[in-house]
Amino acid sequence: MIRAVLTRPLFADLGLLVLRVLTGALLIHHGYEKLANIENFADAFVRPLHLPFPIVLSYVAAFSEVIGSWLLITGLLTRVGAAAIAGTITVAIYHAIVTAGFNIYLLELLGLYLAAAGTVLACGPGLFSIDELISRLVEPNIEIDSTSESLDEPAVVLSEATATR
Repeated sequence: MIRAVLTRPLFADLGLLVLRVLTGALLIHHGYEKLANIENFADAFVRPLHLPFPIVLSYVAAFSEVIGSWLLITGLLTRVGAAAIAGTITVAIYHAIVTAGFNIYLLELLGLYLAAAGTVLACGPGLFSIDELISRLVEPNIEIDSTSESLDEPAVVLSEATATR
């Protein structure tokens, strides 16, 4: 009983939920601030990198933060949202290094956002997400059993209920 409580993936899924919601909630205002004054953002962040179409890329950055944050928060198309956020944050890290060098005060928040997006990309949204609900609706016959007899490694058994051919 104690093993089931302490080692169940429920806590990992709860951690992913907290990570997704907090990252999305903290990042979303950055996108809204960009949309509030897109010209200022383009002048301050995109044009110094000499990227083409600075206004268009500014909108891409803003919408990837806003839409990506909403996707993280809701757990719908979570990996798509995390990829959009990771791409934008990667460019922001590049901008910070080019303009200010390895300034830890600029890079620490960006690094945390990139780590959170990378974690969601690698691990997925977890059980507490709309993606999980959709996958259960699409394939309702697959059941995942993570209980194990062995102490060394948990066995994951996929069983289809009534497979008729």
